[in-house]
Amino acid sequence: MYTEKVLDHFSNPRNMGEVEGANGIGTVGNAKCGDIMQISLKINDEGIIEDVGFKTFGCGAAIATSSMATEMIKGKSIEEALQLSNSAVVEALEGLPPAKIHCSVLAEEAVKAALEDYYKRKEEAK
Repeated sequence: MYTEKVLDHFSNPRNMGEVEGANGIGTVGNAKCGDIMQISLKINDEGIIEDVGFKTFGCGAAIATSSMATEMIKGKSIEEALQLSNSAVVEALEGLPPAKIHCSVLAEEAVKAALEDYYKRKEEAK
């Protein structure tokens, strides 16, 4: 049912936890399935994501997609992170069951929400 990559990211999640000194935090949830994801980012002055963390309340697929999404954007520029798509997360995990695709959508939305929060904070600091 789940690929080896999904099982690996569920059993050994990368970047779990909150980033200390985060300057972008995004939280999204899906009331229908009960999954809630929070992504925290630490972005440097050059616009590079230096550190990223996640906290996810949900099923194994939600944890795996959060873990993979953080791996895919860590060390990348804001512009590159904005290009992250749920289909790229699914592809990186070598597939998800159709009923779990919504987890990858949440991962994409959480990353984008964290980037929106970063821009909002940056604007408020001016």
